[in-house]
Amino acid sequence: MFVDHASGAELWDVDGNRLIDYVLGQGPNILGHAAPAVVKAVSEQVARGVAYAAQHEWEAEVAERICAMVPGAELVRFNTVGSEAVHGALRLARGLTGRPKIVKFEGNYHGWLDPVLYSVHPDLALAGQASQPNAVPGSAASLTPHSAADLIVLPYNDLGLVRDCFERFSGQIAAVICEPLLCNTGAIMPVPGFLEGLRELCTAQGALLVFDEIITGFRLAAGGAQEFFGVTPDLATFGKAIAGGMPVSAIAGREEVMAAIADGRVAHAGTFNSQPVAMAAAAAVLSILDERREAVYPAMHQAGQALMAGIRAAGERHGVPVLVSGPGSVFQVYLTEKSDVRDYRDFAACDRPRMARLHELLLERGVNTVPRGLWFLSTAHSPAQVDETLGAVDAAFAAL
Repeated sequence: MFVDHASGAELWDVDGNRLIDYVLGQGPNILGHAAPAVVKAVSEQVARGVAYAAQHEWEAEVAERICAMVPGAELVRFNTVGSEAVHGALRLARGLTGRPKIVKFEGNYHGWLDPVLYSVHPDLALAGQASQPNAVPGSAASLTPHSAADLIVLPYNDLGLVRDCFERFSGQIAAVICEPLLCNTGAIMPVPGFLEGLRELCTAQGALLVFDEIITGFRLAAGGAQEFFGVTPDLATFGKAIAGGMPVSAIAGREEVMAAIADGRVAHAGTFNSQPVAMAAAAAVLSILDERREAVYPAMHQAGQALMAGIRAAGERHGVPVLVSGPGSVFQVYLTEKSDVRDYRDFAACDRPRMARLHELLLERGVNTVPRGLWFLSTAHSPAQVDETLGAVDAAFAAL
């Protein structure tokens, strides 16, 4: 798709087609496209300078805001994109603990850098047994040799296997990293006790718990997934919704952990870290999400839940087996007979070709969604747009 322009919850392609947009730049445009607060902040800051190589007010304001909003944030370090933030968090975990190994979960995406680009959506013929997954490279032709030597891949939502892993690699695991709500493979909720169990195991074993909140941060709640689920990690990475479409990411965590960057024990640098134009946007977005949280989040979740209910009803009317799950501000549509999807392999068993066809049918009817079935909501989506969307959904299911 080639886009000409976008505004609010809508975008227009170069052929003039209007689409109600539930992709939102893959999640960043939480206030909608070209949100007035973002446009104003960016325009004013561009006139004052784009890059300083010095400190400025926006980075302090945004850092203070994040520390006030996010339960586990005591110090913050800024980057530009999510992959960078994750790489920095894992380097920090290894540097602080002196341990080499990282635990990640099948179906979780933590950026495109070599050390973590494994088992995102692996071919099950290569993935091995569910209880002992192989680390399947996401791009075998380009990854450096042995880049997965210190990576352990486990199935999501199986705490017993994480416990076994700590016993098998005692004293070697620096960190466990996960998407607390697994959004890169559907929108898979953690089973009761899973995140709490990870927290307890990491504390007991001297490893760091890292939440990849690039998607969930400031989307599920003002304090992200750690507020939404009530579990506080040692480190978390943020991006996407943090700056309403401008490139900002962040590492945030406990002071004693983040201090290893502050005092130079662990290197972290970047010419565009805290770039003032992007940080001005972040200040504008976070002030709205923080100060208006009692209005913003219930409305987004309710709009999402109305869509979810309508999609389920349309599937039932037209005899299409559909499962819709997620908290509301982000959710997933699966075409499956299953009543629940708990991990990547459950997701892989869904009718993914038919899900791709549903995406095409919706696009033809003026609704833009993430092709794998993920939907993002913004504060700009109106009840009328939700109703229009459900009309398109009904027609798409009839065609399907």
